[in-house]
Amino acid sequence: MRIIRFSDASDGGSVFSELELTFPERDFDQFGGTYQLSKALNPTCAVIVDLPSELDQSWHVAPDRQFVILLTGCLEVETTDGQTRRWNPGDIFMADDTSGKGHRTRVVDGPVRLVFMRMPANFDVQSWSAEERPS
Repeated sequence: MRIIRFSDASDGGSVFSELELTFPERDFDQFGGTYQLSKALNPTCAVIVDLPSELDQSWHVAPDRQFVILLTGCLEVETTDGQTRRWNPGDIFMADDTSGKGHRTRVVDGPVRLVFMRMPANFDVQSWSAEERPS
């Protein structure tokens, strides 16, 4: 599974990269079914947020390192190198640019409802995911 991450760049801006998430754990249900799990996440908290249809934020940083799970609507993020990405219901991304210029956020089709899973500052995203590569 691919998760897009945007994070701080060495020039004080922000940049997109891809996390390739693997499912190394195997579990079995009481009905004989088998399912795969990722490594466990231990967020510091999770909040559900409604963003209005007209939301169009200028440059800002993420308040915390956080995974974002889109429930409804369509959201667009732009990094300082001019790249944009869009997410739709069911998509997950990681907002990980907590310093510098940050990113822009715009609701494309809203309102947008999402879940922020805030991660601790010492969360090691590389060891949690299989790998990270530029996108």
